[in-house]
Amino acid sequence: MERINRNILCIDLKSFFASVECIERGLDPFKVPLVVANPKQGKGAITLAITPYLKAQNINSRTRLYTIPSNIKYMIVPPRLSLYAKKSKEVINIYLDFVSNEDLHVYSIDECFLDVTDYLHYYQKTDEELAELILKTIEEKTGLTATCGIGPNMLLAKIAMDKEAKKYKNGIAKWTYDDIPTKLWPISPLSEIWGIGKRMEKRLNLLNIKSVKDLALYDKNILKNKFGILGEELFEHANGIDNAIIKEFSHTPKEKSISHSQVLFKDYYDDDIFLIIKEMISVLTKRLRKDNLECNVIYLKIRYSKLTDGGFAHSIKIPTATSLEEDIFLVCKNIFDKYYEEHMPIRKVGIALGHLEKKIGTQLNLFNDILETEKTNQLNDAIDSVTNKYGKNSILKATSLLANSTIKERNTKTEDKDE
Repeated sequence: MERINRNILCIDLKSFFASVECIERGLDPFKVPLVVANPKQGKGAITLAITPYLKAQNINSRTRLYTIPSNIKYMIVPPRLSLYAKKSKEVINIYLDFVSNEDLHVYSIDECFLDVTDYLHYYQKTDEELAELILKTIEEKTGLTATCGIGPNMLLAKIAMDKEAKKYKNGIAKWTYDDIPTKLWPISPLSEIWGIGKRMEKRLNLLNIKSVKDLALYDKNILKNKFGILGEELFEHANGIDNAIIKEFSHTPKEKSISHSQVLFKDYYDDDIFLIIKEMISVLTKRLRKDNLECNVIYLKIRYSKLTDGGFAHSIKIPTATSLEEDIFLVCKNIFDKYYEEHMPIRKVGIALGHLEKKIGTQLNLFNDILETEKTNQLNDAIDSVTNKYGKNSILKATSLLANSTIKERNTKTEDKDE
């Protein structure tokens, strides 16, 4: 397998929200038991962040207030997202003092990737020395403490940061491809590796895959048949392969695409979101059929509630173009299972279909024969004909009557706009 060999830094601001609140109050986050949470929600409130001091007491950073032992006295402060965004921008500007915008990838409000490959000669430093300088500058200018993982690609840099950087006094850990058997493969449970959530872990466990090594040595073809193109990515990541280039992230794709997103009127959890995803795919595939198009790239973005922050976005390029709802949903479901953090409240969903091309002939999918696929196409054409003539709500799936459905309301709004 081909492997890139860059000098990638993954930098994370330690206990970001809680540290910002401490610094604003002139407190030391390593000595103060402070929790960022909504006090109006009582003991059931989710902690958005806790100080390193509390983490040292074996308290999880994302937990309910009532799970914190009663013998630990702590200060609760409400979240101030605009303040955190301002502080995050200050740190990003520090990164931009060291690298250009195209070599910086902002992964989240408190985490960034830097490709310093082309800067080491200029600074006359090793990647570890440059990382130490950047972390020192962050602390001097903002008071925030950061940790850093270094690797030949984004994956190994991220996992080095997650698993090892906090163990060292300078907060820096470097992994190379040589470290894969001794450091990456022993990781278990699987959800401790970047990019595998609890849901995907359970599905992999059913295949008797319990550690990263199990995944790395598994039959790649079986994984691909089970999870589609995402199975191939799982296999490559288990072997430390990630050929994403940060420079490519800043390039806006020129090819045509269609997209659909919505902010939800309430929090959705776990499997509840599948109904929304299916309804959104239904809207998009109708647009594909109208223009006789198929897609080669499927993109899913999930954002959690503002009070919990975070989410994920991932795209998959599929080997055969499609406009079938079930094909696209299967890819979205696999992405969701891989990256979703269990029980996190979802407030925004975005789906995009890219690399569009004209449909030629009858398409086949992995599950249906040609006759079944043709029946599906004929049924979709008939439904499109009726809804185009009598309105989008003239034919609805039974699931559209469920309480969590939003399709009837959205159809009404879009038809009102069209009038």
